[in-house]
Amino acid sequence: MTDEEVLAATRQWLEEAVIGLNLCPFAKAVYVKNQVRLVVSQARHADDLLEELDRELDLLVATPADQIDTTLLIHPTLFEDFLDFNDFMEIAEGVVDEHALEGVVQLASFHPKFQFEGTEPDDLGNFTNRAPFAILHLLREESVERAVQAYPDAESIFERNIETLNQLGLAGWQALYSKG
Repeated sequence: MTDEEVLAATRQWLEEAVIGLNLCPFAKAVYVKNQVRLVVSQARHADDLLEELDRELDLLVATPADQIDTTLLIHPTLFEDFLDFNDFMEIAEGVVDEHALEGVVQLASFHPKFQFEGTEPDDLGNFTNRAPFAILHLLREESVERAVQAYPDAESIFERNIETLNQLGLAGWQALYSKG
């Protein structure tokens, strides 16, 4: 896939699933203000992706939040296997620590085969973190804290998302990606 196709698929996922289903009630505000940086990585090895993560962390903290509030570092091919990606995320967390950004930037992960520990692969709860590609999501802690304070009952978001996905069902989820 070209970078443009990867970006288009990622935007569709953001608009149809994350924002459209309100899986993240904080996403729409930064997305419509163009404060979400989308970066497609063509790294051939995990070490190369870690170098890109280094650069993106530096850029995020050096740029005012009203210009870049959050970054999605997207890799369309490197991590086909979710467990490999999950292991990589532990290393990526170490990079955040190496940059002395603990408490400043947090990482979230998305993957086409995302699976929470203790769940079955087709458990719809896993789909809260499913995306068309492996994605490292760099979030400013300050922005997350501000959003959580402004959102009533933020701790119930995950349960509400599972309810939404259960109502939608697997066929409904798949239909999101058959449009266009």
